[in-house]
Amino acid sequence: MKRLVLGILAHVDAGKTTLSEALLYTAGAIPALGRVDHRDAHLDTHALERARGITIFSKQALFETEQLSVTLLDTPGHVDFSAEMERTLQVLDYAILVISATDGVQAHTETLWRLLRQRQIPTFVFLTKMDLPNPGRAALMAQLHKHLDEGCLDFTEQDEDWLEAIAMREDTLLDKYLDTGKVDPRDISGLIRLGKLFPCFFGSALHLDGVTEFLQGLAAYTEAPTYGEDFAARVFKIARDPQGNRLTYVKLTGGTLHVRDPIAYYPLHGEELVEEKVTQLRLYSGEKFQAVSQVQAGQVCALLGLSQTWPGQGFGTEPPAPAPLLEPVVTYRLVLPPDCDPQLLLPKLRLLEEEDPQLHLDWDAENREIHARLMGQVQIEVLKQLIAERFQVEVAVDAGRILYKETIAAPVEGVGHFEPLRHYAEVHLLLEPLPQGSGVRLDTRCPEDVLDRNWQRLILTHLAEKTHRGVLTGAPLTDVKLTLMSGRAHLKHTEGGDFRQATYRAVRQGLMGAESILLEPWYAFTLTLPAEQLGRAISDLQAMSGTFDAPESDGEWATLTGTAPVAAMKDYPLTVAAYTRGRGKFACSLHGYAPCHNQKQVVAAANYDPEADLPNTPDSVFCAHGAGFNVKWNEVPQYMHLESCLAAPKSSDDAPLRPRVVTRNLDIDDKELEAIFEKAFGPIRHREEQFRSPLAPSTPQRVIAPPKQQYLIVDGYNMIFAWDELKALAKEDLDAARQRLMDTLANYASYKQCRLVLVFDGYKVKGNRGTTFDYHSIQVVFTKENETGDMYIEKLIQEIGRNFAVRVATSDGLIQLSALRAGVLRVTAGELLHEVEFVLEQMARAIEAWNKKGSAHPQRDKRTKP
Repeated sequence: MKRLVLGILAHVDAGKTTLSEALLYTAGAIPALGRVDHRDAHLDTHALERARGITIFSKQALFETEQLSVTLLDTPGHVDFSAEMERTLQVLDYAILVISATDGVQAHTETLWRLLRQRQIPTFVFLTKMDLPNPGRAALMAQLHKHLDEGCLDFTEQDEDWLEAIAMREDTLLDKYLDTGKVDPRDISGLIRLGKLFPCFFGSALHLDGVTEFLQGLAAYTEAPTYGEDFAARVFKIARDPQGNRLTYVKLTGGTLHVRDPIAYYPLHGEELVEEKVTQLRLYSGEKFQAVSQVQAGQVCALLGLSQTWPGQGFGTEPPAPAPLLEPVVTYRLVLPPDCDPQLLLPKLRLLEEEDPQLHLDWDAENREIHARLMGQVQIEVLKQLIAERFQVEVAVDAGRILYKETIAAPVEGVGHFEPLRHYAEVHLLLEPLPQGSGVRLDTRCPEDVLDRNWQRLILTHLAEKTHRGVLTGAPLTDVKLTLMSGRAHLKHTEGGDFRQATYRAVRQGLMGAESILLEPWYAFTLTLPAEQLGRAISDLQAMSGTFDAPESDGEWATLTGTAPVAAMKDYPLTVAAYTRGRGKFACSLHGYAPCHNQKQVVAAANYDPEADLPNTPDSVFCAHGAGFNVKWNEVPQYMHLESCLAAPKSSDDAPLRPRVVTRNLDIDDKELEAIFEKAFGPIRHREEQFRSPLAPSTPQRVIAPPKQQYLIVDGYNMIFAWDELKALAKEDLDAARQRLMDTLANYASYKQCRLVLVFDGYKVKGNRGTTFDYHSIQVVFTKENETGDMYIEKLIQEIGRNFAVRVATSDGLIQLSALRAGVLRVTAGELLHEVEFVLEQMARAIEAWNKKGSAHPQRDKRTKP
C-alpha cells in the first residue's frame, strides 16, 4: 500500500473543501457528506471557518483505499491566508489543484501554480462544478495550456490520441511508443513525478461525479517516496488544542519516532542546542485524533512536549525549509483599549506569531505600539476575532502602511573599521545588485592568508543575523549580494564583537555611496468588466501607474491583465464594484517587488536621515594617540588600513573629446546609439564620414544634432485583418497573407527609402525565443513567447520615439496612446493602405514609362552579326 501526503489547493470558493469531503466520503472515512454552506464540513473545524464559509487553517484528514494510505492536507484558498497554504507545501508528496469550471483559471490559481512548480511538487488537476454552466472541456483545457502548462492532459479519455500526447512529453518515451505502440503506467507516473505531465480530471465534487475515477487515477499514477533509516522530520505548523497544549505538526522524512524519544534542535532566535522529549504523538483527522506510540517515515503527526519549535524547522538530517515566497506587504498598528497595557498583551500575541510567523509582530518601544504584518481585510477581521476569543481584548487596526524595500543599481565597495582603544577590526565588502526576487546572498572571496577562516565565518554570520536597512527610508535591503573581499584582525586586541561592528558599518558605508533604488510591492491582477466600461478601467490603471496587456474582449465583456502598485490598488476592488454596479470582477495576487512608481514622494514623506540612525551608523571608529575617534562615512577611504577591493577607474583626461547626441530625454554617445539600433534592427551601414578639420585639444567640440533617420514600425497582424484583400486571403491561408504583406511593404520601403520594421506576434508559441531577419529592404520581427507585438512596439517606441523620425502604423488604440506620449507620428491601417496604394501606382507608372522607352529604342541582339 502506497503511503502518500496529498495537499489540496485552490482559489477561494473553487470547491476545494467540497472535493475533500467527497474524497473522504468515497473512501469510507466519513459516514456522511458535509457541506460548507451547511456549516458541517468535516475539515472546517473552527467556528470562524464555519461562520465565514472559508478555510482559514490547514487541516489534516486520513483515508485509505485498496492501494493508498493517504494523509490529506486541506489548505486555505483565500489569498489573505496564503502563508498558511505555503507552509504546507514543504511536506507534500503530491498536490491536487482544484479549479472551478465556471470561473476557470484565476489570478491566484496562477500564483499557486508558480509555487508548485518552484517547489517541484507533482500535481493533479481536478476541474469541478462541471454540472454548472461552463465553457466546456475543450475551452477549459485551452485555458490550462495557456495559463498553466502545455503538459496538462485530459485523463478521462484514454485513447490512442491520449497515449500519443503522453509519449510526446519525452523523447525517449516517444521512441519507445513508436516501436511498441504502448506506454507503461510506470512511465506515466515518472513523467508526473518529474513535472512533465499533469493529469486533469473533470466532475462535480458536490454530486460525487468523477470522484471515484479521480481516486483511481491517484492510485494508478502516483509513486510512494523512499525514505532513509535515520530520523528526520520537517515542522510545518504550530498550533494549540482546546486545552492550550502546544502542538508541533511534522512530517517524518526518515526513520521512526517513538513517544519519550528526545529531539535536539536550535530555537529560532537561540544559539544554544535544546533537547526535549516527545510526550505524545497524535494522528489527527479533522477534529479527532488518535494517540499512538510510534510514527514512521511518510506519516504526518502532531508532537507534544516541544516548546520552542518553529515552522520550516528541520529535525535530524532534514534541512530547514526555504524562505517563504509569499509575504505580507502592509503593516498595521494595533489600536488597543485604553485600559490594556501593550507590554502585557505583547507576550500573548507572540503565541499567535508562533502559529503564523508571517505576522512579524514589531514592538515600537518609543511610542509603545504593536505593529503586525497582514495580507488583507479578511485576515484583519480574523485576527481581531482570534485576539478577542483567546485573550478577551477588543482591538482595532489603523489604515496600514506599505512595506517598502531597497536595493542598489550598481556594484559598490563598503568599508567598516572599528578601533576603539584595545579593539580592532576592518572589513571590506563588495555590494552588488541581483535580479528581482533574489533576496540577500552572501559570499566570500577573501584569501585565508589575508584573513583567517574563523574570522571570515564570523563576518558571514554577522551579515546573516541582521536585517540590513537601506538609506532612503530605512526599509529592508534586498536583491543584493554581499561579498567579503578582505579584512584584518589584530593578534591581541580583536574580539568577536569587533567584527560585528565593522561588518554592520561596512554595509551602511557602502549603501551611503551607492545609487539606491526604492522598491514597492506590486499586484498581478485580472479585471473582467462590461466592454463599455473598458475605457474607465484603462484610465484608472494608467493613473495608478499600472501596466497591462492588450484587452481581450468578446464584444460584451472585456478582460484586462497586468500589474500595478499595491499602494495604488488597495481599495480599487471597491471602486470596480461601484462603477460596474457589481458586475465587474477583480482578482489580484502579489506579483513581487519592483521599482517604486513615486520614489521621490515616498522618500520625502519618510524624512529618514541615515546618518542620524545610530543603531545603523555608516561611520567608522579609528584610533590615534591612545583614543578612538569617529570618522564620517565619506572620509573612511582616506583612513582605511587595507587597499580598496575595487580597481580605480582609468583616467580619461587624455581621451579626445567626442561629439555627443543630446536630446530631450537622452544623453548618449554614438557608440551607445549604435548599440541600441543594432539590437533592434541589426547592423547599420554607416555613411563615409565627411572631412572635419581637427580641433585643438583645448577647444571643446560643439554638440552636433545628427540627421534624423526615417523609421516606420508596422503591426503585421493588425494590417492583415484591417486590409480587406489580406483579410480575405488570411481566411484561406495565413502564411500567404503574411508573405503578401511582406512583399508589399518591401516594395513600399524601397520606393520611400525608409527603414521599415514589420512586427508579428509570436507570444503564444510555447518555447519561442523570437526571430529577427532581413527580408529584402525591411526588417521582420516575430516576438518571443509571452511578448505580444504591442509590447514589442511600445518598448521600441519608448527607446527611439523622441530621437528619430518614427511613425507607427496600427489601429490599436493603446499603442496609439503610447505613441502620442512618446511624441511619434501615428498612422492608422487605412492611412497606410492609401500610402501603399499610391506608391504602388507610382511604381507601376514608372515601370510602364520605362518599358515604353525601351520599346522605342530596341537593343540590337548581340548574337547577331552586323
